[in-house]
Amino acid sequence: MAAPRAVTRLLPRAGGRPRAWYQQPLRPGGPGRGSILGPAGGWSQQEALGLLEAAVLYRAGPLVAISKPPGLAVTGSPGQLSLVSLLPDLSQRLSLPPELHVVKAAGKDGSGLVLLSGCPGTTQQLHAFFTQLQRAGRPPATYRAVTAGVPAAAEGEIRTGLKLEQVGDLQLVVPVAAPSRRSVERKEVKQTLTRYKVLGMAPGCGLVQLQPMTAFPGQLLVHLTLLLCPALGDHVYSARVGTVLGEPFLLPVGSALPRTQVLGEQLLRRLCLTQQLLHRLPLHLHLHQLLLPTAVLTAPPPPFFLQTLRLLGLPGGQSAS
Repeated sequence: MAAPRAVTRLLPRAGGRPRAWYQQPLRPGGPGRGSILGPAGGWSQQEALGLLEAAVLYRAGPLVAISKPPGLAVTGSPGQLSLVSLLPDLSQRLSLPPELHVVKAAGKDGSGLVLLSGCPGTTQQLHAFFTQLQRAGRPPATYRAVTAGVPAAAEGEIRTGLKLEQVGDLQLVVPVAAPSRRSVERKEVKQTLTRYKVLGMAPGCGLVQLQPMTAFPGQLLVHLTLLLCPALGDHVYSARVGTVLGEPFLLPVGSALPRTQVLGEQLLRRLCLTQQLLHRLPLHLHLHQLLLPTAVLTAPPPPFFLQTLRLLGLPGGQSAS
C-alpha cells in the first residue's frame, strides 16, 4: 500500500466558478468584525447544489470528496432538502456515475468532509479499510471542536454505552454507563469510544481534537457533554451540562431536554453575541481529516470557526490548515 499523501484541493478552479461556501467572507457583524452566526433561513435546492459543486476537494476514479456546510442534513424525509436528495443532480453536474452514494459524512449540524462513491465495490473496500484502521488502533477520521469549557485532562478517551431513546417527539442519544451484556448483544446499546486531545485553551473554552473509534449518531456531542465541555452551537445535548458557582456538573438526562445553548457572560462578550441571538450560533464541530488508502483528505475549517478561534484567543485562527 502506498504511503498516504495529504490532499486539500485537487481540482482547478474554472473561470467564473463561484467560490466555495468556506471561502466566502463572513457577513458584517460589527465594526471590523465578521458575524459567526448562521443564516436566518435555509437554502433552496439550486443554492445548495451550487454550494456543494463549488466545494469539491478531491476526485479520483469513482470517488469524490466535498466539504459540507453546517445545517445540511445528509439524509431526510421525502421532499426534504438533504445531501442524499441532491446526489442525482450533483452527480450529473460533476459527470459522475448516477448511483452516487455516501461513504462517510459530517453530521447534519456539523461541517466538513463528505466522501462519495459511484462504485459499490470501492465503497466496500473503503469500509473494510476503515475497519482495519480501527482494529489497529488508528482512527480514520479526525474532528475539531470549539468547546464551552475545557476537559480536565489534556488528552484521554471517553468510553460509554450509547442508546437511542424516544423522548416526546425527539429521538435522543442517551449514555449508558454500565450496559448489560444482553442489551449489547441485542444491539439496544452500543459500546462507544472516542479519543480526544486538547489542542489549545483560553479562559472558559478550548479547541479539542476528537477521533471516534466507533460510529454512533450524536456520539461526539454526547461524549463532549460527558467531559463537561459541550461544543459551541450544540443546541441538543449541551443542556445536560449545568453550572453551580462556575463549576460544571452533569444533569440527569430526563431533566435536560434540548434547548438553545446557554453561555456565560464572559464567553458571550468575547464572541460579541447576546443570548437572544445564540439560537443562530452554528455547531462548531468540523470533520477535518479522513484517511484513505493512498491519500489524507483535509477540509478547511469554515470562516465562522476560524473567526471564533480568533475571538476567543484559541490557536489556529490565522490559517485554514
